[in-house]
Amino acid sequence: MQNQIAELATFPLDLTKTRLQMQGEAALARLGDSARESAPYRGMVRTALGIVQEEGFLKLWQGVTPAIYRHVVYSGGRMVTYEHLREVVFGKSEDKHYPLWKSVIGGMMAGVVGQFLANPTDLVKVQMQMEGKRKLEGKPLRFRGVHHAFAKILSEGGIRGLWAGWVPNIQRAALVNMGDLTTYDTVKHYLVLNTPLEDNITTHGLSSLCSGLVASILGTPADVIKSRIMNQPRDKQGRGLLYKSSTDCLIQAVQGEGFMSLYKGFLPSWLRMTPWSLVFWLTYEKIREMSGVSPF
Repeated sequence: MQNQIAELATFPLDLTKTRLQMQGEAALARLGDSARESAPYRGMVRTALGIVQEEGFLKLWQGVTPAIYRHVVYSGGRMVTYEHLREVVFGKSEDKHYPLWKSVIGGMMAGVVGQFLANPTDLVKVQMQMEGKRKLEGKPLRFRGVHHAFAKILSEGGIRGLWAGWVPNIQRAALVNMGDLTTYDTVKHYLVLNTPLEDNITTHGLSSLCSGLVASILGTPADVIKSRIMNQPRDKQGRGLLYKSSTDCLIQAVQGEGFMSLYKGFLPSWLRMTPWSLVFWLTYEKIREMSGVSPF
């Protein structure tokens, strides 16, 4: 329940981030899409205000339902995978220390598993987040709702269509989890073992704040690539019309818009990741404590 509340509270930042990631997309010039190409880069606050003024206040939550679906699948998949790797596959040393290299590998593998399972929900979320923008540009809306979006993608592309963009998506998830899980695990155990701090809410809070920042720094470039590949128009065979692969998207973005285009949407991403990480980890640790399970 806490995760759903955190998702609802911070979702407008996620929508704003996605819109910023799409602004100034140089590859659209090849399709003659001058409307999107000439859209002004307005920044986080002006983009959010623009959504409210042009589309309505509630449109800040467009796509929140598949986002909640995604977190149920993604969070469950990544946490189960990480703890299994840490406790069973890699194992801790006799002094309960977990080496950084094991944490990095475990975090990345957990992200890959969790995100691969959740890819269909992420695909629908990204495409629904751009529906309001399509309407303003005079383009037909693609979906009537969440379930229609799933059904339409499935009917047009089959099962494989639901996993469109899965490669850059798991690349992003691997980096984000390397930042989130690895940083939280490492910082927390460093504080417990090397400072007067105990394994309590203060330690959990400090560790989660660090993990949110590192995850945003590592994950934003891959998130930009993922969002663009998922939102690109496709032909009847389901092949993208703008990008051949995540590498092609990366090259086009840097060549056409500059290196910093890979960090479009960083501020709302970080502002969202920080409270989300704080709520998730404090809740997760408390649930473990109440269940009689050892701390993370």
